[in-house]
Amino acid sequence: MNLYEVIKSRYSVRSYLNKPVEQEKLDRILDAARLAPSGSNRQPWKFVVVRDTETRKKLVPACSNQEFVGQAPVVIAGVGLMPDRIMSCGVPGDPVDVAIALEHVALAATAEGLGTCWIGSFHQDQIRTLLGIPANARVIEVMTLGYPADHPRPKTRKPMKELVCYDQWQ
Repeated sequence: MNLYEVIKSRYSVRSYLNKPVEQEKLDRILDAARLAPSGSNRQPWKFVVVRDTETRKKLVPACSNQEFVGQAPVVIAGVGLMPDRIMSCGVPGDPVDVAIALEHVALAATAEGLGTCWIGSFHQDQIRTLLGIPANARVIEVMTLGYPADHPRPKTRKPMKELVCYDQWQ
């Protein structure tokens, strides 16, 4: 699959097969995150990769009772290590850097025949406690990973003219 096919194929998977993710595939996917760009190449992140069945089940209530979180064979917590860093443009750095890395995960997973889903509805304190994340770090995002048991729904996207303008805001 070329890059544009991967981008078009990626979708939010909310049902997973009971099939483990091969370590070689997981390693390639995590390496894609490692290679992601970050501000000043700081790589201010850590990824907690959860494969343990009991821990994944405990993540369900921490992720607003989304059952597929416990069903996915892998759950990744993307943790920002510099939660107080503000970029010179006034935007917090960790959410940007971690999101770029996790999007690399999503695209690499798609290229490997796997699926992912971004989980933005979670309880910071519960995830932190369950995964032993220190107080000086912040969970930015949680992502499920595994073999899809569902199929993509048709995507609706706004037309380019609503999203893009050239040279000046229009």
